[in-house]
Amino acid sequence: MPAAISRSGRRDSPPAGLLARHATLAPDRPAVVHPDRHRGEPGDRSAYVTVSYGELASRVAACAAGLEARGIRRGTRTAVLVPPGGDLLTLVFAMMHTGAVPVVVDPGMGLNRMLDCIRRVGVEAFIGVPSAHVLRRLRPRAFAGVRSPVTVGRRDGSGLRELIALGAGREHLPAVQSGPDDLAMIGYTTGSTGPAKPVELTVGMLRGMADSVEQAHFTDDMDTTLVTMPLMGLLDLMAGRTVVVPRMNMARVGAADPAALTDAICRFSVNAMFASPALLAPLAAHLAATGTPLPSLRLVISGGAPVSPALMGQVRAVLPDEARVYSTYGATEALPIALLESREAWGGPANGPAAGLGVCLGRAAPGVTIRTIVIGDAPVAHWTPALAVEPGELGEIAVRGPAVSPRYFRSPRADAEHKIQDGDGRWHRTGDVGWIDEEGRVWFCGRKSHRVRTADGDLHTVRCENVFNAHPQVRRTALVGVGPHGRQRPVICVELVPGTDTRQWPRIEGELRDLGAANSMTASIADFLPHPAFPVDIRHNAKIRRELLTGWAEDRLTGSRRPTAADLALRTVPLAGWAYLAAWPLLPWDHPALTALWWIDALLSIVVHAAQIPAALRAEHELATGRAPRATAALTMLFGATWWRTARRGRKAASA
Repeated sequence: MPAAISRSGRRDSPPAGLLARHATLAPDRPAVVHPDRHRGEPGDRSAYVTVSYGELASRVAACAAGLEARGIRRGTRTAVLVPPGGDLLTLVFAMMHTGAVPVVVDPGMGLNRMLDCIRRVGVEAFIGVPSAHVLRRLRPRAFAGVRSPVTVGRRDGSGLRELIALGAGREHLPAVQSGPDDLAMIGYTTGSTGPAKPVELTVGMLRGMADSVEQAHFTDDMDTTLVTMPLMGLLDLMAGRTVVVPRMNMARVGAADPAALTDAICRFSVNAMFASPALLAPLAAHLAATGTPLPSLRLVISGGAPVSPALMGQVRAVLPDEARVYSTYGATEALPIALLESREAWGGPANGPAAGLGVCLGRAAPGVTIRTIVIGDAPVAHWTPALAVEPGELGEIAVRGPAVSPRYFRSPRADAEHKIQDGDGRWHRTGDVGWIDEEGRVWFCGRKSHRVRTADGDLHTVRCENVFNAHPQVRRTALVGVGPHGRQRPVICVELVPGTDTRQWPRIEGELRDLGAANSMTASIADFLPHPAFPVDIRHNAKIRRELLTGWAEDRLTGSRRPTAADLALRTVPLAGWAYLAAWPLLPWDHPALTALWWIDALLSIVVHAAQIPAALRAEHELATGRAPRATAALTMLFGATWWRTARRGRKAASA
């Protein structure tokens, strides 16, 4: 049976032990199907490589022996920068076999933040593709503790041949014996509401996650899954299923090609898939437009951001009638927390979001206990009954269970802020605000750190935004606060449906004001600002980066980021340079000094300005202006650093 964890009676087995067991029971069963980037077309089955459980277990054992030979053994904290796919899964299982601790950092969080995470955790070994090792040499401070660097092969991450060859003949080395409290890996939060935090994923937590997912979603006849998030592939292999890795960049899920996903689902008869809302929306639209049937797909699990009932309906419309579509609520520290199936989403209070109730997250996942506690920013050392609020009242969502991480790695401050001791166990404070209805369903109202603290009380993002999201020409909205806490000015940033004529904004703004005035919770909101495209998190391409929108809104309302007279004067320098370049026909070319000055000017105005474009694009993203990349590139070519550095300086001054 593929659902090994919940039905095999071996819940006490470590991940590497489960993989070995599946290889013994069904060595020929396909374990991983992943793209081969070096042959075939995207639609050809020959463009994929299939690895059986027997082959995978053998590779894992040999790879583990190779890691041991390179000094990567029990307790070694090892940064892994390998693209998602078969090799990454092999490496993770091999490290679990030896007891090494993978440090998984999402490159999508940005280079500097990623390197800071690697530095703070103090990695002792490093496994990566050649380009990653170039980065290690260019930024040695982040890798100062590395004593065992390992290169795994080509740029696409394929090829563990050298490491496996190093361990050949020693595959008999037994897997380390791991207890539930032993550290299995370190994962980082997205850092969407502050610095990314290192989360300890223990062996017991991985077991709890896998068991909860099995009980909540899978049946014995579901044996093939499409993976768009590496962690889910790990859980699927622990359960004995076939993992299909599609052609996509998992660091940019919103840019995934729906046709490539559809092809993989059809060709390999995929039964289940996990995907963020940013991926599901274009996939559903593609399937509706092409009419492509997916008869094998009977389970869709979405997470990373709340899934609207409307999107659930769009996904259900292109799947078989018996298919189930789930929205999963969770975090790096606890996954899953709550589950909501599409039928219940449609059968519940459909007007809940528009009425300001929040987003329904569903009921607690198997093995998870959920409570809402008094909202506050101060640490809470010990659990007391007085912490919990009554059902129906707003509070911070707190969770406890086997699938919840007990601590952060060497981060006592983060532990104090997010963990509450309760006897031998701990509650995790999610930082989310919500309430529990009379049927036991959890409603999400927004992040605690995103609440807008006005003189008349707190406003919560999701509750307020859904009132305005009901407008047919609004794609989404974002509530931000301008000014000091306790006296913040609430502002609704509005992203319109693509294709909406911007000349309609005055009418739309008036209708949004009417919607807000009709609800006592949003009646005090008077500022509405249209934004061309909200900045979102990189991991799921769904969470709005409100800290960026806050600075943008403040600038729109107060002009705090506008260039000063000194900045404008500075920008005349590159303009003078361009004027000098244009005057070349008038120059006396027999004058050496003027000729040399012209060539220096050409170097600075053309080559140096062009080299600054990548930095300018990053700065524009930080400012959340929504300006088109072409416009940013053109302005940088014209003004150089006097354009993007003065704008970024203004942003920092506004945030101070």
